Amino acid sequence: MKRFLNKKIILLFAIFLVFLSTSAFNSNFFEIAKQIEIFTTMFKELNMNYVDDTNPGDLMDVAIKSMLGELDPYTCFYNEQDVQSSRINNAGDYTGIGANVRTMKDKLVIVEPYKDYAADKAGLKAGDEIIKIDNINITDFEDDAGNLLQGAPGSKITLTYKRQGKINTTNVIRESLEINAVPHYSMINEDTGYIVLRKFNKKASSQTIKALSSLKNLGAKNIILDLRGNPGGLLNEAVNIVNIFVPKGQLVVTTKSKVKKYNKTYYTQREPIDLDIPIVVLINGRSASASEIVSGALQDLDRCVVIGSRSFGKGLVQRPKPLTYGTQMKITISRYYTPSGRCIQALDYWNRDEKGNATRTRKENYKAFKTKKGRSVFDGGGVQPDIEIAESKQTPISKAITDENLIFDFATDYYYKNQITDFNEYEFLENDFQKFKTFLNLNNFNFETKTQKAFENAIQIAEEEELDTSISLEYNKLVSALERYKTSAVNRNKEKLSALIRDEIIKRYFYSEGLYEYYKANNPEIKKAIYILSDPSEYNKVLK
Repeated sequence: MKRFLNKKIILLFAIFLVFLSTSAFNSNFFEIAKQIEIFTTMFKELNMNYVDDTNPGDLMDVAIKSMLGELDPYTCFYNEQDVQSSRINNAGDYTGIGANVRTMKDKLVIVEPYKDYAADKAGLKAGDEIIKIDNINITDFEDDAGNLLQGAPGSKITLTYKRQGKINTTNVIRESLEINAVPHYSMINEDTGYIVLRKFNKKASSQTIKALSSLKNLGAKNIILDLRGNPGGLLNEAVNIVNIFVPKGQLVVTTKSKVKKYNKTYYTQREPIDLDIPIVVLINGRSASASEIVSGALQDLDRCVVIGSRSFGKGLVQRPKPLTYGTQMKITISRYYTPSGRCIQALDYWNRDEKGNATRTRKENYKAFKTKKGRSVFDGGGVQPDIEIAESKQTPISKAITDENLIFDFATDYYYKNQITDFNEYEFLENDFQKFKTFLNLNNFNFETKTQKAFENAIQIAEEEELDTSISLEYNKLVSALERYKTSAVNRNKEKLSALIRDEIIKRYFYSEGLYEYYKANNPEIKKAIYILSDPSEYNKVLK
């Protein structure tokens, strides 16, 4: 007993020293120490006395995730495998099968095999469902099965997969893969260069500089920088990207935190590459974090015209913190602010609604800020483009269909029933869209609106208050009207849905490289960008 008490005293003293040695030590220390002691005691008693056998690791994993779930979705705990994956993502290279893979409960789905890499050479296609890796069934594997695809370069892996209802096997030779931050750059016409920036890893700025220099050598007098779908990454690389186009010593972003040492200002550190070349930056609802720093800063400095749809709205900064046993935690430590002083964070995770969901900043609560030339820009809801393209904006129904992977699945089905040899001649016809609507019905797509949920809650309350018989007729009329709306919503979103399907189909036949080439001639955002860049007066009018 005495030995146990000594250990307990040592533990509490160690905790005290940890908090004392950091800037986080404050008047909350006693409450923190108290809660840690309560949790430790409870956890021990639970594992020792619960009627059935427990798994301490699983229980702790649930406890940690539940605790962090009360904060924002970017504050995360990483086990050893997750730490390795994060390192790979930031470094820009890894060893595996060379494919983007979606992990599901009982299978791994090939989302995109990268052209001429291992999975592609082994004949794997987007939509293939991996159900077995060597002798391991995915269904029986408790951890992230995607980790099984990684291994030493040159090592062989046998994959059992399902394609169009048939079971197949193939051998894949793992290889090293460099993940390019800039997967594509080329000339659109004799004056305009096009650069796709897919992620902000350690190679982002160097590859962007290389792309810009190459395009200028080919005669580029204008640049389109495509940040659509870019989820972000390293903050310092975002600063370096901005530095390509603005002078040394220019403020790009400021971070503000409750911990003073995390309050930082980031200025450009290098001589710029080109201060004068006209730029259009493309963004959409999946452009986040570092993408928003770049687009927001260049917009604030009147250094580019932003085209597309409102960005995601992530104005939070995370920092990794090493923990014991090779684990790690990523913690939201601050908010960031663009040169004009705006924070574009869209969701409020600290003032949730009655259901515990983060609330979105209302448009009427946006605050106005001024760009370098005095144009009005706003905080609170992502980066608002200077020119908004309707087709670029995600709608509730297009998001619901995309989230259920129905566009992806339709493209898989389409690929095995049709042949396309030249994307320049490809059209997604009216007949194809009708087939897509039939596909939605066959897959039981049911778009549940917020209004529908509110109706359902209202009738439940009416039943409790015994009012349902009095309002049932009116309720049924409302439900019928809502169903008619949902049926017509697909038709009203035809243009948006057709574009998403067309992009996915093009990628099936011609990989991402073909999709970028297709964009150059057919994408509405790029067409608008070319128009703006081709007329200096139009370009300057936006910036005034």
